[in-house]
Amino acid sequence: MPPICGQQCCVPDPTETSPVWAQHLPPGLTVAEVDLVGAGNLTRRWVARWRADPTTPVVFDDAGGWVTGEELEARTRRVAGRLSAAGLEAGDRLLVSAQATTDLVVAHIAALRLGLVVVPVNTAYRQREVAHVVADAWPRAAVVDDAERAGWILAASGATPILVIGPEVDLPDGPAEVGRQLELDSAALDDPAVLLYTSGTTGVAKGAPLSHRNLLASAEAVVLAWRWTPVDRLVLALPLFHLHGLGVGLHGSLCAGASIVLRPGFGADDLFDASRTHQASLFFGVPTMYARLAKSPRLGELARLRLCVSGSAPLPADLHAAVAERGGQRIVERYGMTETVMNVSNPYAGDRVPGTVGLALPGVDLRLDEGTDEILVRGPNVFSGYWQRPEATAESFVDGWFRTGDVGGFDDNGYLKIVGRRKELIISGGYNVYPREVEDVLRTHPGVGDVAVIGVADGVWGEAVVAFIEGGNIDANLGADLLSFAADLLAPYKRPKRVHQIARLPRNALGKVIKSELHE
Repeated sequence: MPPICGQQCCVPDPTETSPVWAQHLPPGLTVAEVDLVGAGNLTRRWVARWRADPTTPVVFDDAGGWVTGEELEARTRRVAGRLSAAGLEAGDRLLVSAQATTDLVVAHIAALRLGLVVVPVNTAYRQREVAHVVADAWPRAAVVDDAERAGWILAASGATPILVIGPEVDLPDGPAEVGRQLELDSAALDDPAVLLYTSGTTGVAKGAPLSHRNLLASAEAVVLAWRWTPVDRLVLALPLFHLHGLGVGLHGSLCAGASIVLRPGFGADDLFDASRTHQASLFFGVPTMYARLAKSPRLGELARLRLCVSGSAPLPADLHAAVAERGGQRIVERYGMTETVMNVSNPYAGDRVPGTVGLALPGVDLRLDEGTDEILVRGPNVFSGYWQRPEATAESFVDGWFRTGDVGGFDDNGYLKIVGRRKELIISGGYNVYPREVEDVLRTHPGVGDVAVIGVADGVWGEAVVAFIEGGNIDANLGADLLSFAADLLAPYKRPKRVHQIARLPRNALGKVIKSELHE
């Protein structure tokens, strides 16, 4: 029987038969002892770790070196005070769009300690995409590291200008000067912590608020499943505007009391150098990263790590095999999404089966919808609904279960395999791309009559965005012109990797494009 572990509870009923996720628990820990949200909220968990071991290094970047737990507590308290003195209050949204640095980590944690809702925005977004988030989320302030992006935010803010600051949050200190005590770490479990934007069935990015409950429960689940301990050190080359880097890499490390080596971007040599220099034990990446590592003559150095995890897109079985054979690592593939954080993982101690995403993580229930085999999920990791979109929320839940949009099946050992998507979402390089958004942009080009965009399996990107342009005379320059045109309107991962011109798009009797025929 499944654990009693829905939106409001994540302590299993010890009288029930052990759930599937019991297979993820470390030896000696029973299902009855699992309490994923006992810390109360994210920041209480982190602060307790720092106070228990104040001199241990926690975060490293090239500019500032190592920062200890006590230094991190003091710096985040000071920045929280500055944000408070600037007029921000619990529940206000803080847009954050910057490269991964210790300053950014401090600003993120400070915002959560103050009770703010962090709105991460991809640094590759163009003005149109940034403006949509600003108009939808109504942030009170923004942390950015790029002058052009700051200008876009101000332009989108309308009559009420947004306070735009850099990651160092260079503002006057507070609130001691105004004679009041700063209240920190008081957010309730069901208070929102981050508001992440994700593509949906309408083609317009929707806000998905994730609560402290959602994020804490999911971080604690992977800490248990992956045997994460304070002696671990993660090389984090993932961006902090994406749930993989933020909710798993950063939040998971802080919950485990582990340390983090921040990298400004991903490169094979940089990963190997950082792993060796800092004696790292963990690396989390997307399949695109592992494809690049597999091409490196230094792949064998991956064997020094305790654990490598892949997510955000399907990991090809042949890539899994190549890394295992030449890199000495059997990658743990897992499955999560913006609305649910982490759902499923191959086991740390058991078989890691290529082509599957494994077993439900602690606290998570999952099943397949009758008739469609759509994967349905519930648990403390699952959000409660989309930001200001009640209709989209209603369509996404059935009897308390969240519809993932992914179609799957179970193998003979109960491992989940994802076989497709009910919708047309493309995952390229670990990022969600909705074809309609790309199509709408390409249609504004004067050389395009109609267009259809699909995802095609790709050994590097997982899925490559491919555009099919309909009609007219074949123009050898159109593909290059479209890519240049899209550069000002779409983030790089949304731009087509290939452009094909065809006489006519395949359509049904009602004129709807039959995209399945484009795959043939």
